Amino acid sequence: MKVKGDDPTDATTAGRRREQRGWVWYDVANSVFPTSVITVFLSLYLTSIAENAAKADSALNGATPCAGDNAFDRCDVTLLGLQFPAGSLWGYLLSVATVVQVLVLPVMGAIADRTQNKKKMLGAFAFTGSAATIALATVEGTNWKLGVLLFVIANICYGSSVVVYYAFLPEIATPDERDAVSSRGWAFGYLGGGVALAVQLGITLSADSLGISSGDAARIAFVISGIWWAAFTIIPLRALTEHQNPHGREHGTSVISAGFKELGTTLRQAKAFPLTLAFLGTYLIYTDGIATVANVSAQYGSVELKFEQQTLITVILIVQFVAFLGGVLHGFVAKRVGAKKTILGSLLVWIVVITAAFFVQAGDEMQFYLVAAGIGIVLGGTNALSRSLFSQMVPPGREAQYFSLYEVGERSTSWLGPLVFAGVGQATGSLRPAILALIIFFVAGFVLLIFVPVRRAIKAVGNPEPTLV
Repeated sequence: MKVKGDDPTDATTAGRRREQRGWVWYDVANSVFPTSVITVFLSLYLTSIAENAAKADSALNGATPCAGDNAFDRCDVTLLGLQFPAGSLWGYLLSVATVVQVLVLPVMGAIADRTQNKKKMLGAFAFTGSAATIALATVEGTNWKLGVLLFVIANICYGSSVVVYYAFLPEIATPDERDAVSSRGWAFGYLGGGVALAVQLGITLSADSLGISSGDAARIAFVISGIWWAAFTIIPLRALTEHQNPHGREHGTSVISAGFKELGTTLRQAKAFPLTLAFLGTYLIYTDGIATVANVSAQYGSVELKFEQQTLITVILIVQFVAFLGGVLHGFVAKRVGAKKTILGSLLVWIVVITAAFFVQAGDEMQFYLVAAGIGIVLGGTNALSRSLFSQMVPPGREAQYFSLYEVGERSTSWLGPLVFAGVGQATGSLRPAILALIIFFVAGFVLLIFVPVRRAIKAVGNPEPTLV
């Protein structure tokens, strides 16, 4: 049975716009976690803490001390009986955290759909994740294991909150509004992440003049990130409302058990919507390419193009702020030609940008900045429109579960791009052909997307068709 607001077309325009404006702010809130914590600060900081622990253990046991400047040279740490170099910690941690999310997110999505307490769940995940992020500031000395635990908690909360957040989109926007709303969210997310990162990097670069160490600057960055995440979450929580009734009483079962049951039902029924799954599979291919380019760009700039840290920091900020304009631009174009055509155009731009990156001359900062600007133009918009287009193909009432599959699929395939990049780099001895090899993800995504009948997919799940797709 529907309740008021179940169909966004039934809501008043003013109320719907209010929820949309509030919804966008959660992109601003959560963006600091992947940008500042994962991409910039925690990897190096946690590795240094693990290296300190390895040195302390070797000194205590009278073993050969590990080299001071190389976390891979005899600097071994142990966790759950497994021994590995401190320099490998971050890579292993990201892998484990991803696996944990793959196991947890579908159940969280099922619980959200079963209970229809998405607003409460969004707040719980966001505030718990922000608290864990702030607590990373207590990680110092040799207690890297505490950092591992806190990161896993924060990462689970981040992924779970995003699943619930995405599930609100079909409830607060009509089919013709979703591209613009989703693009605006991505755009302001990059803008917010860029502002927070600029402040944090400013503190880091001014550490000496402020009388603090680089470690202190990283811990301050964790506190800023956590507070930012929590503070801006308040805005969507005040604006959003629940739009659907729960799917039914639990009949003596726990919410978690009911969530597993709901998930099982969704997985069985998903086979009835092959076109939705076809789009999801296509998205997973090209988003893997997008994520890989974003994650290896700093390495490419440092190792292959010989740029200093200052240049790489500038590039990070260029991408963040240009991505704001790119997100807005994608929403503007999609409103006139449709989301699918805009995504196809965006994938062509990706191919051009990666080809340009291959030809950037070592040491030429202007060329590198232009490539970074090109990445920024398409970085946010491609994913934003994919999010809104997928929301059209989701069966009503199961939004959180399908978006959990969306998130899980993205994480489950995120190893393919790095594997291609690393493998080609190893085989050729250069990162230039490695970066060029990533074009295959965008070419494959472009070709496959052409053959996905979007209108038929939307109609198959029973959703109203937008004017343009």
